[in-house]
This record gives sequence, C-alpha cells and structure tokens, in this order.
Amino acid sequence: MSSHREAPEIAKDPVADSADLYAFVSPDRPDLVTIIANYVPLQGPDGGPNFYSFGDDVQYWINVDNDGDGDADISFQFQFATSLENPDSFLYNSGPIRSLTDTSWNRRQTYSVTRVEYHESREPTWTALGEGLACPPCNIGPLSTPDYPSLADAAVHSLGGGVTVFAGQRADGFYVDLGAIFDLGILRPFEGLHTLFGLTGTGVAGSPPGVNATKALNVHSIAIQLPITALTADGRAPSDPSSPASVVGIWTTANRRKVQVREGWHRNGTETGPWVQVSRLGNPLVNEVIIPLGQKDYWNSVDPRFDKQFTPFFTDPELARLLPALYPGVFPNLGAYNAGSPDRADLVAILLTGIPEGVVPGFQNYTGPVQADMLRLNLAIPPAGSPENTGLLGGDVAGFPNGRRVFDDVVTIEVRAVAGATLPLVDPAFTADGAADAVHQGLTSGPSDLTARSTEAYLSTFPYLGVPLSGYAVPAA
Repeated sequence: MSSHREAPEIAKDPVADSADLYAFVSPDRPDLVTIIANYVPLQGPDGGPNFYSFGDDVQYWINVDNDGDGDADISFQFQFATSLENPDSFLYNSGPIRSLTDTSWNRRQTYSVTRVEYHESREPTWTALGEGLACPPCNIGPLSTPDYPSLADAAVHSLGGGVTVFAGQRADGFYVDLGAIFDLGILRPFEGLHTLFGLTGTGVAGSPPGVNATKALNVHSIAIQLPITALTADGRAPSDPSSPASVVGIWTTANRRKVQVREGWHRNGTETGPWVQVSRLGNPLVNEVIIPLGQKDYWNSVDPRFDKQFTPFFTDPELARLLPALYPGVFPNLGAYNAGSPDRADLVAILLTGIPEGVVPGFQNYTGPVQADMLRLNLAIPPAGSPENTGLLGGDVAGFPNGRRVFDDVVTIEVRAVAGATLPLVDPAFTADGAADAVHQGLTSGPSDLTARSTEAYLSTFPYLGVPLSGYAVPAA
C-alpha cells in the first residue's frame, strides 16, 4: 500500500485510509479508463472472525479534475451499508457461501454509486448510477468460500452507459520492500555501504534480492471502469497526446462526519454535522515520504488546489538529503547538489504539475501551473503492447507517472527520482549518480524487476487486481 498508515491519525482508522490509487487506460478496452482506490491496508487473509469490510460511516470519493485547477469537476461517491442476517450467531457465515444471496452468509455489504458533476458556480449535479450493489464476501477458505472467483465475478456490476463497478476484497497488487525502506532507508543494492549505523556482514556482492512485504496481504478495492468520454471536459475522446485537453488529474478521498457521540454499547452512537475529509491520495508515497510528520494529518485534510504551501518539501526533500548521508560515497553528485541551494523542479513537475511538453520527448501530462498532488493521466496515450514496470523511466509512456497501472513499480521509480535520476531533465549541469539507476525495491537485483510483478497474479480484465488470498491457506511471506 503506497499510502498505508502514512499519518498518525489515519493509522488508527484503516477503513478510511486511502492506501493506493491506480488510474490507467484499460489494456483490454482502450476506449475505457479504469480507476481503482484501495482502503483497509495490510489485511491478513486469516483476519476472522470479524472479517474486513468498508466503513458504513465513511464516504469514499474518486475525484477527477479535467481543467487543471486542482478542483474536482467530476466525482464518484461510494457509500456502504452492512446488514446482519442473524445477530444471535458469532459466525460470519453458517455454511458455504455459494452465491451473493446465499442465506448462510451472515454479514454482508451493499453500496451505492453516485456521479457528481460540478458546474462553474460549483453547484453540483447528482446522478445515481447504482444502488444496493452487492460486495463479495472475504475469501475465508475452502469450506466457507469454495468457489471464490465466481463470487467475485458476480460482484462486478454493469451500471449502463459503459460503466462497470466492483467493491470488495482483492489481493494487494502493490509490491515494496517495506521492512527495508523504513529501516533507516536500507537500499539492498548498497546495504553493505550503509555504514553510518554500523550495518555489518551484509556485503554488496550479488546485490541481495528484495522482499515483497505485501505479497501475503489483501486490501479492499473500489474500482470503476468507464468511457474516456465520461471524464473529459468536452465529452470527447482525445487523440492528440500533446494537447492539454488530453490530461486529467485524479485523486481519492475519504470523509467522516464532524461529530460523533458514543452511546453506551453502541459502536458509533450518533453522528452529525458536515462531512470532513480525513484521508486523500493522488501520487503514491507523497504523504508517506515527502510530507513531514508534523503536517501529515493536516495534509490529509486539505484539497489538492492548496498544495502549493507544501512545495518546499518537494523542492528540497528530506530523503534526498538522507541518501548521501546514509551511503557515504554512493551518491556524491547528489550530495554536492544538496550542499548548494536545492530546487528539485523535476519532483515538482512529476508530482505537482505534471510534466510539460518538451521535457521528455514525445510525452506530457501537464495540467497547468496549479500545484496539486493528483495522479495525472494522458488519455490519448494508448496502453503499451509490452509494458515496462518502471514506467516512464523505462521508456514506457503508458506507465507511472502517466497514471499508474497495478504492476508499476512506483517505489523504485520514485526513489530513483528522489536520488537524482530525473534531475538532469531540468538541470542539464547535473549528472545523476550511477547508483540512482541501480536502486530497486522489487525482488531481483536488476534495474527493472518483473519477478515481483509475476507473483501478483493480476487479472487481464476488470478489476485487474488478483483474487484475494484465502485465510485458510495464507502463503509464506
């Protein structure tokens, strides 16, 4: 989860924690866009007897900006409701769950989907797309969910007009060497040189493989697939990748009621007041790695259009200063650059404005001068025939930071960028350290890791993330 537990308050509230966001032109249907918003991170598959679910008391939003002002022009709201069939049983299910209407399934969720369009006056128009849509159960095991793929397939709902939705448990498709990167920034290709804190005996020969820390975990996904024309400002499918009208910005948010009064045994009591934003996510790892601890909760509460106030953390990120200190002699050019007056315009472009035309030959996803953390997707760029999971850094213009596909190795991409790999694009006088291109966070020692990608069992069709792991047969980490 590229934004799991990224702020002190949201770490206590996993059902509202925006954990991952994906947006891409669908590889099997290039006339459609797929957006996936993940919540409830770090799920152990064997998490019974009260298995994971969305929050009935949370509003989940997917937001789209199609005019570059950092404000939502189109949003999709998802709200959930839980029903308990037999309150006198402790069981999630009293027998095998063979269908979404099986009476043996005791605790189930449904949801509604609403499209919201904002006009120049900011007055919204609300259109109900679907109500009472069934989520699948969690994947408990061979007795309780003997044919889980069929349950998941039944929970893919067509809402008409080319819109398809799914909400439920999925295998977590994000891979990261979580234990290493947050252990004082261990980068396994150079771990033997991490001498500042006395690492010994690790060595560098053979560049030890990373650990895919999330391969045995599940997540809850909200996925929507819809025509490209449903997201653009003029209602047309763009064909010119160089046109500003081809680019949209996407982010997800979670809202809660402002006031909650607990009443004795009742879990929620009374909730009242306006809805307030408690979580958001555009680009991966921004709040997790770039925003400092003292402002993480505040960052989660503001809209992208106000992100200019955070620009200093992008132009001089703490991680870029830590790398030369943690690895003496490995990043000498970055260290020398940091000793001056750092101005990481490359990171501002990648994460806050999109990349203007002319910086990367044949590519742009620029939304204008407004600095806003949004996942920017150029809708006129078709899916790659042979995808490269390091995205734009690997020469694949259909990959991150042009949107984000489920298999894009965003940790490797962003750590390389912070380490200086993208700085020469805006500062030709700077030469990136060779180490910047050797950073990897996947499972192999090479600069591009396809091994982790192949272990995730992604689907070739919507909703693309794989079948969730069974609680009965939890694989070894």
